[in-house]
Amino acid sequence: MSTPANILDVTTPHTRATRLFHAGLALAVVTQLATSLAMQGPDETQAGDFLFQVHRYSGLFATIMAFALWLTILARYRGTELAALIPWFSGRRLVALLQDIKGHAGAALKLRLPEHHPQAALPSAVHGLGLLLISAMAVSGAVYFVQVALGLHSAEPEGMLAMTVHLALANLVWVYLIAHAGLAVLHHLLNRMRLSTMWSIGK
Repeated sequence: MSTPANILDVTTPHTRATRLFHAGLALAVVTQLATSLAMQGPDETQAGDFLFQVHRYSGLFATIMAFALWLTILARYRGTELAALIPWFSGRRLVALLQDIKGHAGAALKLRLPEHHPQAALPSAVHGLGLLLISAMAVSGAVYFVQVALGLHSAEPEGMLAMTVHLALANLVWVYLIAHAGLAVLHHLLNRMRLSTMWSIGK
C-alpha cells in the first residue's frame, strides 16, 4: 500500500529515547490531571486519599521523565534542536518564529490547517514552552513532596510557594495538553503526519 504524498515521509524523526521519555511524561501528566479531578488532598488531620497518592507518585515519575527528556534533547543526534525549542535568545530564530506565526495566522484566517513541518519555528517553540510548563509543574510538586517528607512543612499545601506555583500552572497544562494532543490527532486524520512518528518503539 503506497504512502499518501502529503504525509511527511519521515518514519523515525525522533530518537527512541526521545519517544520513550515523551510517552512516559505524557502518561504521567494525563494521570496527574485525571486524578486531580476527584482526589482528596491532605490537610492537618489526614494525608490524602488513594487518588492523591497516585497523583503524588505519578508527579514524581513525571519529574524524572522531564529531567530525562531534557538530557536526551541535549545529547540526541536527531530531532528538534534545543535552540529551536527555546528560540528566545536568538535574533535569527525570533525572526523565523515571527514569520511562521504570520503564516499560521494567514492559514487560520482562511480556515485552513497549516502544513505540518516538525522543524518549523512555531511548533518547535510551542513544544519548548510546553516542556518548560510541564517541567515547572512537575518540579513544584516534587519540591512540595520533599519539603513534607523532610518535615520542613506540614502536608497542608495552603501557603506554600511551591504549591501556589503548582496550582497556578494546572489550568495551563490542561490547555496545552488538549491543544497539543488535539492538533496531533487532527494532523494524523488529515494525513499530514503519523502519530507513530512519536508514539512508536521502533528504532
